Amino acid sequence: MMRELLDFLVELSAHNNRDWFHEHKARYDVLRAGFVDDVQRLISLLAVADEELKGLQSQDCIYRIYRDIRFSPDKTPYKRFFSAYMARGGKKSPRAGYYLHVEPGNVLLCGGIWCPEPRLLKALRQAIYDNLDEWNSIVEAPAFKETYPVFDGEVLKTVPRPFPKEGAHARWMMRKDYTVVCHLPDEFLLQQEWVEAVAQKLLLLKPLNDFLNYTVDELAC
Repeated sequence: MMRELLDFLVELSAHNNRDWFHEHKARYDVLRAGFVDDVQRLISLLAVADEELKGLQSQDCIYRIYRDIRFSPDKTPYKRFFSAYMARGGKKSPRAGYYLHVEPGNVLLCGGIWCPEPRLLKALRQAIYDNLDEWNSIVEAPAFKETYPVFDGEVLKTVPRPFPKEGAHARWMMRKDYTVVCHLPDEFLLQQEWVEAVAQKLLLLKPLNDFLNYTVDELAC
């Protein structure tokens, strides 16, 4: 099924218009149903270690293929990828979670928190500053760092107030997101047990997500 999905997305990228999509809608529906089932299996595997995901439904985690083109110069109507964000509350959750992105030539696994609102971002910076040793033990763990070598997102030019301008904390205070990325070859998804293989890599994110979600919960109290 994953080979067929990647092939479909290649064709969609080359024919990103409503006429082509409507002609191939039945094919899309079959592939999406398979993706829904695969993501549900993935959630079940993750929930064994991360109880926050118990009871989560894949339908609440998978993003629509239709693009919001209202404010975009790119008027192609469809996304060129399938994706899902697995966190308590589903894809719109403000919590740190697990992201799967299936796109030919750009398969990604991600974790952490993307674009936190200002109040949460300030609290996350403070939590990292106050618990820097714990934070470093998570992000410098060999298995984690090997799989997720890059923190993605925007970075400020200077350390924001009220934090000291220099020190081991500085690079973390300058971040506007706390999201890590793992790039995978398309072939990774073509193995028979790809869901299990993805789950194994995503579970390396749990300590990071737990650290970030502790602050999310504190802020909600």
